[in-house]
Amino acid sequence: MEETCGMAGQIPFPLLQTPRLVLREIVAADAGVLLSIHGDPELMRWFGNDPLPDLAAAAALIQTFNGWRQLPNPGIRWGLERKQTPGLIGTCGLFAWNRPWRKCVVGYELATAAQGQGYMREALTEALSWGFGAMDLNRIEAQVHPDNLQSLRSLQQLQFMQEGRLREGGFWGGQHHDLLQFSLLKSDWAKVREGLGLSRS
Repeated sequence: MEETCGMAGQIPFPLLQTPRLVLREIVAADAGVLLSIHGDPELMRWFGNDPLPDLAAAAALIQTFNGWRQLPNPGIRWGLERKQTPGLIGTCGLFAWNRPWRKCVVGYELATAAQGQGYMREALTEALSWGFGAMDLNRIEAQVHPDNLQSLRSLQQLQFMQEGRLREGGFWGGQHHDLLQFSLLKSDWAKVREGLGLSRS
């Protein structure tokens, strides 16, 4: 399903599918699973936020994610679910949309048990294709902690280009953190998809 992002009003939620995954709306019933991910100090170590303390905080995060769609420049956060196994294994999203400049930021996280199986690359491939198409983006950015090796590998597999280092660009866990700046351009995307053995988008 592909929906075009209009200039006003809330956009319909774009349900996406990959060979193994459904990228769907995150709902209130997902709060417990979301807490198990976002409340894990090790998983949140490089994510950019402090771990969630309780179920109420997870419910509030779901409202925040869904509230992105009501902004003048909407954002999208998908829940990632395996087709054969109900329940979230992570999320990914496009946010901080600058319409005039045709760019936004990508973010993502995956439960520990689901890592190392190619799920995030599969999900991001679909989400990025949707962003370059439905949102008419020219540039998608990512900021990653230098020690977040799994995230760095995901970006490198998708041919994001490292552009520099944002000194103390983030603050969580009571301290400032450097972040590495990456970007992927629409002009590169057809080549990336071809390299991944996918059809053009």
